Amino acid sequence: MRVDLSRKQNKTLVEQEEAITYAFLPQYSHTVSYQRQHLLVEYLSRTTGLNVKQIFPNNFDQHVEMLGEGKIDISYSNPFVYVKMADRFGARAFARAVEVYGKENFRGQIICRADNQEIRTLADCRGKRWIAVDPSSAGGYLYPLGHFIENGIKPDDFAKIDFAPGPGGKQENVVLAVYAGKYDIGSIREGTLDVVANKIDISAIKVIANTRWYPGWVFAARKGLPTDIVTTIKTALCKLSNGVPQQEEILRAANIFGIIAAQDQDFDAVRNLAERLGMDLSK
Repeated sequence: MRVDLSRKQNKTLVEQEEAITYAFLPQYSHTVSYQRQHLLVEYLSRTTGLNVKQIFPNNFDQHVEMLGEGKIDISYSNPFVYVKMADRFGARAFARAVEVYGKENFRGQIICRADNQEIRTLADCRGKRWIAVDPSSAGGYLYPLGHFIENGIKPDDFAKIDFAPGPGGKQENVVLAVYAGKYDIGSIREGTLDVVANKIDISAIKVIANTRWYPGWVFAARKGLPTDIVTTIKTALCKLSNGVPQQEEILRAANIFGIIAAQDQDFDAVRNLAERLGMDLSK
């Protein structure tokens, strides 16, 4: 076959649009994280015209470090992880979730097996084996820890305190460990029992105590992300409404009632708790 080299065709090189990376703090398995957030991510891409891509850190520490390295542009995290990222890496809150029960705040829960006759009250937790979600988990550790301390129970009063193993799925793992009798008590964020309702009989789990309320989960931008991008994403998130059927589906999947504007000082109560617990947020 003869090739005519005199004929030329100009082709335009199409540059792939750089993605805006979005990460949901891995308190649950990656599968649950995707199921809860992918409709929201697709909505943001569709509404803003930005190429928003969900990525999946393996644990809380990796989430924090990836934001500090600029690998996460938009973070959706618990408020304790947020203040750590804000104080260490200059992340800034721009929106926060309204919980499914219509509250702007959320809380932790302390649980045991319902048939455990030795644990009736918070005081009965002394000397028991405690499994928590992660040292950086707000509802799954820090809020319950603060609740214990406020009621005169110190970390040394427990037989041991362990944290759930593995990447992601830690909230579920706490419930399953208590259900299996491997630990006497566990601490989770409120709402987790609903997540495991298809795995165990949750009537076998008793809530010993609820912590006080703290600011809800927060959407934050990494330092240096252009202001116009942040504003565009914030506007799209805050427009989501339960009164619009398609948007209601997005919110329901994410276990969110609504999204409101936020600023950094909204989370000073969390910083105050960290100070009472003797925690250094710069590390």
